[in-house]
Amino acid sequence: MGLHEYTCRGCFARCLPLLVALALGACATTAPYAPQRLTPAEQLSGIQTKTVDDVTVSVAILTDQQARTHFGVDLGRQALQALWLSVRNGSPGKLWFIQNTLDRDFYPADEAAVLLKSQVPDSAFGALRQALRNESMRVLLKPASITEGFVFLPRKEGGRYIDIRLTSDAYEVGSRRSRAHAGEHMQTAMMIRELRFGFAVPLPDGDFDYERLDTAHTYAGMELPDLDTEALRLALEQLPCCATDANGEDEADPLNLVIVGESANLLNSLSRSGWSFTHRITLGSVARLIGAALKDQAYPVAPVSSLYVFDRKQDFALQRARRSIAQRNHLRLWLAPFTFERQQVWVGQISRDIGIKLSPKSPSLTTHVIDPEVDLAREYLLHSLLAGGFVRQFGFVKGSKAAARVQPAYNLTDDPYFSDGMRLVVILSSDPLPLSEVRSLQWEQSSAPVAEGQTEEADRYVRPIASGEH
Repeated sequence: MGLHEYTCRGCFARCLPLLVALALGACATTAPYAPQRLTPAEQLSGIQTKTVDDVTVSVAILTDQQARTHFGVDLGRQALQALWLSVRNGSPGKLWFIQNTLDRDFYPADEAAVLLKSQVPDSAFGALRQALRNESMRVLLKPASITEGFVFLPRKEGGRYIDIRLTSDAYEVGSRRSRAHAGEHMQTAMMIRELRFGFAVPLPDGDFDYERLDTAHTYAGMELPDLDTEALRLALEQLPCCATDANGEDEADPLNLVIVGESANLLNSLSRSGWSFTHRITLGSVARLIGAALKDQAYPVAPVSSLYVFDRKQDFALQRARRSIAQRNHLRLWLAPFTFERQQVWVGQISRDIGIKLSPKSPSLTTHVIDPEVDLAREYLLHSLLAGGFVRQFGFVKGSKAAARVQPAYNLTDDPYFSDGMRLVVILSSDPLPLSEVRSLQWEQSSAPVAEGQTEEADRYVRPIASGEH
């Protein structure tokens, strides 16, 4: 190695840190940091408010444009959202805002500032960080006061469920006598008061199917019959077994779901149970779907292909996304031409996607492969709604497509599936109910999911308790 070569390499090694710093500096923004503070209570639309006893909570999620205006940086570019929160604590005691129940992955001000640092000049970083600190929602809410601020959350498209929980300090509710080694003594019983406020907050971007939901005009000019319990059962049994293609000729996926409840309560319950809204099929959403499929990435609000009932495609769809576009639970819902106890009735189809395949029958040239055990997806929805306390009554009714594991049925894209042929019927509760207060419709008995997909060989994992066995 010559001296000249050695000297150049040594010079490069010494200069490398400087070159990196220059490169990073070239990427940093030179735009001035100029936030234009909004007055949320006056300038934000879609503010939702709820009151429990003497406490009132208001929430709104800033759009990406509103966040850019208010904070002077682009939160959306860093996959962040700003939730505005206002709490009017009219009680005589202080309250605590439990941030983790809102979102375990919320971003404290300093962490958010670091993520946004590249969008402001170095000289403005301190001002940005302090502004985010000052505008953060406080955890301690003083009595007889109104506290407002922002919480920085991971960005979600379409909307999200906001679960606000406030707790009091422990307070004395009585005393009881207890025994100890030294004898008996009085023990004070303490209790913490919890207040819960739930909001389903939509975030329309113009491409979500729920944005076109207009139930007042779905059956305009028609007088819909209002059914009692037995008439509802008969009407549900007489519905078609399956959705169809646009021509109404070929059977698609089975209609295995019925939900009774007004559209607002329906969207709230499903959103709170972790279901996401879906994009309509557009050139942009199809391109994004194909890109996600090729890269094996997530697309939590991916469009759902159109199936038909009542001579129209689904009124809207929702999904529970996983880490990849190839895996998700999804459901389609159609408003039925009748009501039950003056409430809307939604007929639906639910299944679990477990893969993607090419298909000329799809506008995106790709389609999802469904899990053949469709009853398991039906049960998944029931359990998620029960866990959230959104069910007043539930049961099962005949009418869906029955098919055995050894002789399955097929949907439009030739995916096999098997089912007991039952439809899950859920009557939603407007207020959260514990499981002890949920009632059964006592119509039909469904098969046991998982077991119906097994063979006799699986019976060895179930055995009676032997005499003397503990």
